[in-house]
Amino acid sequence: MASDRTVRDATRRLLRQLGLTTVFGNPGTTEVAFLTDWPDDFRYVLGLHESVVVAMADGYAQATRRPVLVNLHSAGGLGHGLGQVFNAARGHAPLIVMAGQQSRTLLRGDPFLGATDATAFPRPYVKWSCEPARPQDVPAAIARAYHVASQAPRGPVFISVPADDWDAEAGAPVAARPAIPGFGPDPAALAALARALHGSVRPGIVAGPGVDADGAVADLVALAERVGAGVWAAPVSPRCSFPEDHPLFLGFLDAEKRATAAALARHDLVVVIGAPAFTYHVYRGEAEVPLPPLFVVSDDEQVLARADTGPGIRATPLLALRALDEALGSAANGAPVRRARVTGRAAPPVLARPAGPADGMITAAEVYATLAELLPADAIVVEETPSHRSVLHDHLPITATDTGFLTTASGALGYGLPAAVGAALARPGRRVVAVLGDGSAMFGIQALWTAARERTPVTFVILDNTRYAAVRLLGEASGGTGIPGVDLGGLDFVALAQGMGCAARYVSEPAEVKGALAAALADDRPHLLHVRTDPAPPRMY
Repeated sequence: MASDRTVRDATRRLLRQLGLTTVFGNPGTTEVAFLTDWPDDFRYVLGLHESVVVAMADGYAQATRRPVLVNLHSAGGLGHGLGQVFNAARGHAPLIVMAGQQSRTLLRGDPFLGATDATAFPRPYVKWSCEPARPQDVPAAIARAYHVASQAPRGPVFISVPADDWDAEAGAPVAARPAIPGFGPDPAALAALARALHGSVRPGIVAGPGVDADGAVADLVALAERVGAGVWAAPVSPRCSFPEDHPLFLGFLDAEKRATAAALARHDLVVVIGAPAFTYHVYRGEAEVPLPPLFVVSDDEQVLARADTGPGIRATPLLALRALDEALGSAANGAPVRRARVTGRAAPPVLARPAGPADGMITAAEVYATLAELLPADAIVVEETPSHRSVLHDHLPITATDTGFLTTASGALGYGLPAAVGAALARPGRRVVAVLGDGSAMFGIQALWTAARERTPVTFVILDNTRYAAVRLLGEASGGTGIPGVDLGGLDFVALAQGMGCAARYVSEPAEVKGALAAALADDRPHLLHVRTDPAPPRMY
């Protein structure tokens, strides 16, 4: 066909069929041939740094639950973005990362901008990596990348495309196939879980990010209500997979062995769904009490293989929960499922006006409690305030059951600010609020320019405690003293935001918090609040 005269033509036709017409990128000379004569029906979202580009695409993919194409510039651009590729791997974001490579005609001479061993560079944090053997294989490589990225467990993939491939004559057309759907559990293994739940007196559930990512929160709520199970959020979960105002919600497991085991000791059975068992951040000794019997349900064979105890059931969360609902009816044989004796908290302890410190400084608790009062019910909250995460849990319950919360899955900073921009582009009808630490914000500050350019109505709230407080807190807790490099200060986020085209305001007095937040939330443009907060946050774990 005339439209498929070149590899570029054939690729664009395929991208349309796969729904990959929104491209996040930062261009260079090795991408010119891909970008030339850019089609009117394609959208190019420009970011001013490659790590920002990847994180924006991550937020977009998480909010849409669909793969997205990321276009980077050779080895240098990919290198800049690798921190967020690592985060995408941990967060199971289906990113198709495509980087330009120098022309094939020059590669034998180790040319300027040539990527040496390009496919090895992003490993092991991509599911699949490829540089096509010949130009005509580029569309097929993209089709395969789409299916690898979107197939559970989802994750990023990488393709390196030499610059002169795009103008080469196209090969045979590549047909787009539907995305590969999720998969159900082994019936015998699921029947064993159903029997265990039916016989349990105090069941518990640990909900991980996979539940929300699979659109299965409502199904998990139905399961918990049916068996009367208390529900915990998995340690450092990057998504909210159970409404935090539900009576059966018990709270948040710490990323530490002893605390996790102690919290779960009240149960006689625990089902972990869509999460590892378990993710830990600090080591303070082995647990003083054993874990109760566990079942781990996950679509990730590595999660199931490394679990320390209990049967594993491999399935995507939505199909597992629906199959379990049917299996519970069979296991009961007409008898009601025994109700749990575990009771959750009626609602998280939201404080409308937490008291500030004696010097009158604003606390993170006051900011989060005020947000809880003002936020629309379906708002998306994107968070990256490591030292204030527990404060968020206490004062800002996430109740939306469809991508209500996003945060970094790996701990690599620079996710929150650009991910909020990507989520807003993906869900234009929903309010997005990004709450960020001053240190975290500086890793992705360039995304403010994209937010202004795309007119995304994101409210950015920078909690400025003038330090990398998480490093200080955890360092001191482990016996460290005199730790350098943790003190910040002197950052003017209002000037930075205004210089990139965003409305901004500095907030330093507790009496200003509510009015400033209300005005920012009412703005249909990106709006940043630089909030000077108490520099002494509470203990993290």
